Amino acid sequence: MSRLPVPDLGSYLREQRESAQMSVRQVAKAAGISNPYLSQIERGLRRPSAEILQQLAKGLRISAEQLYIRAGILDDSSTGAPVEQPYDVTVAIMADERLTDRQRRALLDVYRSFVGDGADATAEPVDPATPDHP
Repeated sequence: MSRLPVPDLGSYLREQRESAQMSVRQVAKAAGISNPYLSQIERGLRRPSAEILQQLAKGLRISAEQLYIRAGILDDSSTGAPVEQPYDVTVAIMADERLTDRQRRALLDVYRSFVGDGADATAEPVDPATPDHP
């Protein structure tokens, strides 16, 4: 199945919010985001990160996986394989219910510090058994 455009995500979020009989203000507060930002997402003007989608799913008490599929982060196939490579670790961290919100943020910060700064992928791997200081 092909990825759905972001406006479909917005209309899906609006439908879920209305089904839950919640206002934009209530969902934004529950998700920890601003009212205008949620409004922009619902209108298809903004593409939220996987972390924001996770927060919205919690606020709406719906499946984060469905939001990831609607946003095009996950493929709607039986394999559940990620569509975009950069999101696979983020999605896994956000979907792991064993982690607290604080742990998720810490893991994402560490992950982004490694991949977000354009780290050299050709660098030699480090042997964890080798001490840093001789």
